Amino acid sequence: MTGRESHDGEERGRGTVDGAPGGPPAGPGTPVIRPGLCSVTFRRLPAPELARRAADAGLEAVEWGADVHAPPGDPDAVRAAREASDGYGLTCCSYGSYFCAAPDEAAGFPAIARAAVLLGAPRVRVWAGAAGSRDATSEERSGTVARLRDAARTAADHGLELALEFHSKTLTDTVESTVRLLDEVGADNLRTYWQPPQDAPDEEALAGLAALVDRVSAVHVFSWWPGNHRLRLADREDLWTGVFGLLNERRVPMDALVEFVPGDDPAVLSREAGTLRRVAAHR
Repeated sequence: MTGRESHDGEERGRGTVDGAPGGPPAGPGTPVIRPGLCSVTFRRLPAPELARRAADAGLEAVEWGADVHAPPGDPDAVRAAREASDGYGLTCCSYGSYFCAAPDEAAGFPAIARAAVLLGAPRVRVWAGAAGSRDATSEERSGTVARLRDAARTAADHGLELALEFHSKTLTDTVESTVRLLDEVGADNLRTYWQPPQDAPDEEALAGLAALVDRVSAVHVFSWWPGNHRLRLADREDLWTGVFGLLNERRVPMDALVEFVPGDDPAVLSREAGTLRRVAAHR
């Protein structure tokens, strides 16, 4: 939902290993779900405090957002975010960019890729245009496809993967349009995120995930109902039990990132993270 250097960091951005998200199926006994946090959940917290709270809550990874904590034009802030997560033993699993593949953004993507490498992130989250699949003209869609293809090529040159935000009012507003878009771009290093579509009943949301799951690299974890009313994760536990049942069954490592907690309150993170870890592990 997310509404937008060292040599060691560069190496961490390249390739995948067995048991890591995006890698081969995990072996018996290897955890499938890696619990983490989107930094946009607590935009007002300094990076070190956010990382401390995430680690204290038992989370293992963080997606640093490009809007506040790690802007691509501010290498000092990017380094500070990297140092914060490293300092608390967190993996930087992705860079939450606000690249929408718009005509005036194409020249800016190389800076985003460089920031991701500096951050130590193996993946960059991007957006699929600024118009929904029913509203976008054929020219708008083809332009978005071309710019995402160029971005994927640049990302590959930096050893990075891309993942589309699965979101309303973009070309990933439906499962069908998302699959079509991935096929149209045709880049091996482009996948998608998933999150529960707003107001979708549990069965509908799970059916959508099942249709898309082979192309999903991470899920954004939150409970909204109705509309954008924020609930505890436990209040939609049946949904998340179904999500993680599906993901665990595949034995493909996956990042599950807490996002948009009730009241934007850091004090509830431990509770929400505990629910995530319990449901993801089916305990």
